Amino acid sequence: MPLYTYKAVNPDGRMLLGRIDALNLVDLEMRLRRMELDLVSGEPLSQRTLFASGGVPRREMIHFCFHLQQLVRAGVPVIEGLTDLRDSLEHARFREVVASLIEAIEGGQTLSQAMDGHRSVFNAVFVSLIRAGETTGRLPEVLHSLNESLKWEDELASQTKKMIAYPAFVGVIVLAASFFLMVYMVPQLKMFVTNMGQVLPTQTVVLFFVSDLMVDYWYLLLILPAILALGLRALLHSNPLARFRFDGVKLALPFLGNILRKIALSRFANTFALLYASGIPILESIRTTQDVVGNLVIRRGLERVEQLIGEGQNVTAAFHATGFFPPLVIRMLRVGENTGALDDALMNVSYFYNRDVKESVARMQQLIEPLLTVVMGALLGWIMLSVLGPVYDVISKIQV
Repeated sequence: MPLYTYKAVNPDGRMLLGRIDALNLVDLEMRLRRMELDLVSGEPLSQRTLFASGGVPRREMIHFCFHLQQLVRAGVPVIEGLTDLRDSLEHARFREVVASLIEAIEGGQTLSQAMDGHRSVFNAVFVSLIRAGETTGRLPEVLHSLNESLKWEDELASQTKKMIAYPAFVGVIVLAASFFLMVYMVPQLKMFVTNMGQVLPTQTVVLFFVSDLMVDYWYLLLILPAILALGLRALLHSNPLARFRFDGVKLALPFLGNILRKIALSRFANTFALLYASGIPILESIRTTQDVVGNLVIRRGLERVEQLIGEGQNVTAAFHATGFFPPLVIRMLRVGENTGALDDALMNVSYFYNRDVKESVARMQQLIEPLLTVVMGALLGWIMLSVLGPVYDVISKIQV
């Protein structure tokens, strides 16, 4: 269905600009009229630009799930609840999506079927949970679980950004200071040191060599990292084997690899527990969550789990075979399977990983700060020693 840009007027007389899917201009006008907007002008977009995003901020999704849950729990029909939400949304793209959901439901589709047509906003996990809630009559509970899960993801993303922000900031400062010293300060000191006629120590020769390289080829230092990053990204997108090996390398990194593994498994455990507790069969739950982990190595392990359970093995043995889960988690699964309370056991696994990720991120933040301080101190110490060493030797000979 083509994407149209439009200019319309709302009941208050305010001019609005936006985009919405429509068959033609007549269909566009009808869709906007259902949104209580009067079309002024509209034209189709031949294609979506590379940077156009069909996604919606996570905070908007949290508010959507919370308000829809409250309305449905109060007995308000879904279509009326969506209409109220559409009128209160400020995010233009999401308002258009909700308007499209209303039209699809009015056309005879269920809420999950309508959401399935907007995979850029509602992913497979979201749609599967809504479908399960509709089937079991537990839509308010599912919406509450989705709301809690989205808030957890938002908190996890915030913690990850905090973990990355400080070292990234300090790293940029260190690189900028090093670049300034090597390109501007060291060449000036080189003239002074070489004119003393001293035999230069090895560290000074190395420092001057590196400085000369940076002065002569500074543009490569700026362009080469960007070229390598773009090349690596293209390789990972086009070559599944390269992506698999790269994901394996990430998990093998000291300190960071363990945190990345825990984040992926935490995301899996939380989503898997949510799906299974909502009444979705275990094999379908595992299959749905394979795209959530974001790591091909762990995904292959989950595919192996699905295969083993499909062949008749119990859940505990299948998860133990992957080698990703610690003994405590395996023990939780075994107890849950033996007592018939696997959903509670999965929720405990989710809680275990959630807490473990928070503690690991906090420890990583505490470790990064002194590590970056040591790196910066070592770099400055090397430069000072290399430059001041020959000067000190000359002063010592004069005193003698």
